[in-house]
Amino acid sequence: MSNITLAVTGSIAAYKAADLLSVLTKQNHQVTVVMTKAATQFITPLTLQVLSKHKVHVDIMDEARPEVVNHIDLAKKTEIFVVAPATANTIAHLAHGEAGDLVCAIALALPPHVAKFVAPAMNTQMYAHPLTTLNLKTLENIGFEIIAPKKALLACGDYGEGALRDPQDIAQIIHQKSKEMSI
Repeated sequence: MSNITLAVTGSIAAYKAADLLSVLTKQNHQVTVVMTKAATQFITPLTLQVLSKHKVHVDIMDEARPEVVNHIDLAKKTEIFVVAPATANTIAHLAHGEAGDLVCAIALALPPHVAKFVAPAMNTQMYAHPLTTLNLKTLENIGFEIIAPKKALLACGDYGEGALRDPQDIAQIIHQKSKEMSI
């Protein structure tokens, strides 16, 4: 199956990355996890390391092997790049080509043929904001597929669109893309 890089960002929905990772590995994908520092406040790298059976990468400056530039090496090994959950902050950074964290640096270094997905998760007002809409459109225009959030009761107590799509749904979309790529 595919080599997937799963990028987890600092949303309360980060805990759902464990379920997504579990489904993807059961589908025989090799999954490497990268996290923003904010994501580590919601779920530990160790949890995702145990599930993926691979080192989880967090720090853009962690260059464990001097002969390898980590974010470039990770990008070269990626066949499918998935940001789930994707915060408004990370979406904005991706849309504007910023590379201040490992997730965004890898995204900028991806070869053109790599399939790219973003699964937003945020407050309804943040998701509906014109700047977020513009940033998502920008990502679509450069080849990202958007896995739209669902309507639900959000952690903040609001009800509306912005909840991370169910991990099983995200995994199915990714798995289907993987099958299409291997045809």
